[in-house]
Amino acid sequence: MADDFYRQVEKMVSRDPRYKADAYEFLMQALLFTQKKLNRNGHVTATELLEGVREFGLNQYGPLTKTVLNHWGIRSTEDFGNIVFSMVENGLMGKTEKDSIDDFKNVYDFEKSFDSRNNLRY
Repeated sequence: MADDFYRQVEKMVSRDPRYKADAYEFLMQALLFTQKKLNRNGHVTATELLEGVREFGLNQYGPLTKTVLNHWGIRSTEDFGNIVFSMVENGLMGKTEKDSIDDFKNVYDFEKSFDSRNNLRY
């Protein structure tokens, strides 16, 4: 990823330290993963992105996914929405008129979605 991306993330984290810089990079990688999986270069919905986040996270971290996300400050799907909209505000992502932070609320339960007993494929 470009140096500009990391500079912007550093500024965002200094203004809003709820999430670690790694969370922003992870989300951008999960977006690229989701776009590739959907064979799409442009916009994905919140639900599509969050499913991609779940799958990408499990592929990367297996049964430790929830622990890693929690370490970065992410404890719910709404946290991903906060990160996305922060990135939109800082020009790192785009959105449509229909996109809302509410689209990220309660999309799935972290305990169930990242429980290794429920997700046997990594």
